Amino acid sequence: MSWKKLESTTVYENPWMRVCEDRVINPGGGENRYGWVHFRNRAVAIVPLDDRDHTWIVGQDRYTLGEYSWELPMGGAPLTEDPLAAAQRELREETGLTARRWREVMHLHTSNSITDEAGIVFLAEDLTEGPTAFEETEDLAVRRLPLAEAIGMCLDGRITDAISVAALLRVGFRTASVP
Repeated sequence: MSWKKLESTTVYENPWMRVCEDRVINPGGGENRYGWVHFRNRAVAIVPLDDRDHTWIVGQDRYTLGEYSWELPMGGAPLTEDPLAAAQRELREETGLTARRWREVMHLHTSNSITDEAGIVFLAEDLTEGPTAFEETEDLAVRRLPLAEAIGMCLDGRITDAISVAALLRVGFRTASVP
């Protein structure tokens, strides 16, 4: 038996998300309340990679965590926007970089037990540097470092953002025989 929704109530809503509480029948046949978040954007993340195998990460204070976070350049793309166009915009805004070559390398769900948010990761290569254009809510530190060091930061817990960890590991395995 699979989940069956009996009713859904919107608990909170803003331009970026909707928080719902559903009354459901669970796979075991019991009735429960299930809270979940619907995002009106998809996440797009970028692994910029230069010809010396260096990448760029951005650091910022994350309100939700109450701590500083190193992560890939990324942002939200409205569901009606082309994900590649959004990724190109985010890379330019957050790092000042533009890329001549783009490749989609991963689709993922950020936390599929509580949200329907989807993410798309792009590899950006053949890079050109330029000025950043941070949004009002962004006070970013931009850092260029070897890809191997960024992967090490994932493995030792200095990078904890789920999309960044998955994307950096995926790109790190790009030469391996991983599908």
